[in-house]
Amino acid sequence: MLLLSTAPGFAQPPTDLPPPNILWVSSEDNGPHLGAYGDAFATTPNLDAFAARGLIYRNAWSTSPVCAPARTTIISGLYPASTGGQHMRSRSRLPEGFRFFPQVLREAGYYVTNNSKEDYNLEKPGGQGSVWHESSREAHWRNRPDGAPFFAVFNFTVTHESQIRRRPHTQVHDPAGVRVPAYHPDTPEVRQDWAQYYDKLTEMDALVGERLAEIEAAGLADDTIVFYWGDHGPGLPRGKRAALQTGLHVPLIVSIPGKYRHLAPAEYEPGGYTDRLVGFIDFAPTMLSLAGLEPPAHFQGRAFLGAHEAEPNEVIFGFSDRMDERYDLVRSVRDKRYLYARNFLVDRPYGQRLSYQMETPTTRVWLRLFQEGKLNEAQARFWQEKPSEELYDLENDPDLVNNLATSSAHAADRDRLALALRNHLLRIRDLSFLPEGGMHRRAAAMGATPWAYGRGGYQVERALAAAELASDRSQRGGAAHERLTRILGDPDSAVRAWAAIGLRARGAEAVRSAATVLRRALDDPSPPVRIFAAEALGRFGEEADRQPAVEVLLASASIAGNDFFDALLALNALDYLPPEVLGGEGAQAGAWRERLSALPSELDGLDRRFRNYVPRLLEAIWLDLPGR
Repeated sequence: MLLLSTAPGFAQPPTDLPPPNILWVSSEDNGPHLGAYGDAFATTPNLDAFAARGLIYRNAWSTSPVCAPARTTIISGLYPASTGGQHMRSRSRLPEGFRFFPQVLREAGYYVTNNSKEDYNLEKPGGQGSVWHESSREAHWRNRPDGAPFFAVFNFTVTHESQIRRRPHTQVHDPAGVRVPAYHPDTPEVRQDWAQYYDKLTEMDALVGERLAEIEAAGLADDTIVFYWGDHGPGLPRGKRAALQTGLHVPLIVSIPGKYRHLAPAEYEPGGYTDRLVGFIDFAPTMLSLAGLEPPAHFQGRAFLGAHEAEPNEVIFGFSDRMDERYDLVRSVRDKRYLYARNFLVDRPYGQRLSYQMETPTTRVWLRLFQEGKLNEAQARFWQEKPSEELYDLENDPDLVNNLATSSAHAADRDRLALALRNHLLRIRDLSFLPEGGMHRRAAAMGATPWAYGRGGYQVERALAAAELASDRSQRGGAAHERLTRILGDPDSAVRAWAAIGLRARGAEAVRSAATVLRRALDDPSPPVRIFAAEALGRFGEEADRQPAVEVLLASASIAGNDFFDALLALNALDYLPPEVLGGEGAQAGAWRERLSALPSELDGLDRRFRNYVPRLLEAIWLDLPGR
C-alpha cells in the first residue's frame, strides 16, 4: 500500500483522489516551430491535437541553450552556475542531503523511469541506480508495480542537431518555402538545413503521437498529466548554444485531465494559451507540487502548477558558458516584452569555431560568406566581437537583429533588466566568474562542493565587479586601463584573471600600457592568470613579448602536466594568437610547432565526455597556421 496520500508534507486534494501519473515527452534541439504555435510551415498534427486539449506556454525558456546544462537545471532544481555544473560538459556534485527531484518522487511512492538520455553534469546523489527505477531504452511506465503512480520520461533525439545535417536526406518540406531568419544568409545550404529541421519535427511528432496513444490505449488518459517540451532552440547556429531567445525559447504544452483540474493554474483552459514566464528551473518544484509535495527550500525555481503553485515569475534567466572546447560567458534575462543579455567575454564572438557546430552546412557557408565580406550587418554580427549589452524587443524583433541597448528610448527597460540580472547573479552566487579549473581547486581546498564554496569563501561581489569592468566597452582609454592594471595586483586570483581579460579585450593600446604588469603576471601563481596575460601579450604586446608569451602557453597546454581545464584555456589562447606567431619562419617558430605537435591529445582516466575537446583544439590551431 502506498504511503503517498498520508505522507507528511502532502497537501490534501479536494476529493480522495490517488496522486496523478505524470508523463513527460521531450524532444531535442527544437524551438516552438509547431502548428500549435502558429507556424504554418510545420507539419505536426499529433502535437497540434494534443495542444487542442492542453495549455500552450508561449513564454517557456530552457534556461541553457544546450542539452547537458539544461538537463542539469531540470533534474536538480538549481541553476548549474550555483553547483559547478554549468559548462558543456562538466562534472560536479551536490552537497550532502540534496537530491534530484525524481528521487523525492520515488521516496514518496512514485515509480520513476527515464527513456533514456540523462547527460547530467552532476553526480547522482546516492550513486548509480539511486535516481530512477529504470533509466534505459526499455524504461517504461508499464513496468510499474500494481497501483503505483508513475513519473515517466521519454526523450526523442530525431530532431537533434546531428540529424539536421545528415545526408543523404529525402526532402519533404520544400526548401523554397522556408522562412530564413534575418541573421542567416539566404543560401541553398541554409534553406536545406531549415527544411530538413522541419522534416525531423514531423518525424518527432509521429513518435510523440505513439506515446500519447499508449496512454489512451491503457485507459490512463484521465489519470495522467502530460507534458511535452523541447530541450532548447534549434540545432542550427545562433539557435542552439546562444543564450538568446533563438536558443532558449522552447515549446511547452501541458494537458491536465478533468479530475486533476484543481492542480491547474487559474488560466488553464483546454486549447488555450498562457503568457506566463516559465523556465526549466521551475520544472523540479512543479513536479513535486503536482504530487502534493512541498518543494525544498534550496530549490531556485517556482512551481507553476499543483498544490504549491507559487507567484508567477516577473522575469526568467538564461545562461551560456563553455560549449565543448570553447569558452564563453553570457547571462540573459527576459520579461514578457524584452530580452537583455550581458556578455562578459566580449572579444570572443558568438560564432567561435566550435568543431561540432562547424559540421553543419549552414555554419560553414555562413562563415565562408563572412570571410568573403558578403554578409549584411545583421548576418555578420554572429562572427564579430560581441557588445557588452544587448536588448531586444521580442514583440517586434523576433529574430533579434536590432540591438536596442544604446537606445535612449529603451534605457529604462535596459537598466531594469540589467539590475534584475545582476541581483540574480549575486543571489545564486554564480560560480562562472571563476576560471573553471580554479573553481574546482578552490572547492577542493575547502573540502567542499562548489555549491558550498560558493556560499563560503567565494567573494562573488568582487569577482563580478571585476568582470563587469573587464567587459564594459563604454569604459575605455587611460582611466579604464589604469583600473585594470591596478587590479591585476589584487590578492584574489579571480579578480586578477578578469583584469588580464579586460586588458586583452581592449587590444594593443591597453596591453602595451600595462605591459610591465602583464609581463610580471606571466609568473603569477594562478595558471589562468598566466594564460590570460600570455594571450594578451602574444596578441597585442611588443615583438619581444611573443617568445615568453608562447612559452607560457605551450607549457600550460599539455593535459599530461596541467589541470585539464587550464590546458583548455591555454589551447584556446594559442588558437587566438596571430597565425604568423606560431606559423612564421625561423628556428624558434619551428621549435614551437614541434612542441605543439608533441602535445598529448589523450589521457588515461579522462572523463570520456571530454575526450574530443583537446584533439579539436589542436586541429583548429594547425588549420590556422600558414603553409600547413
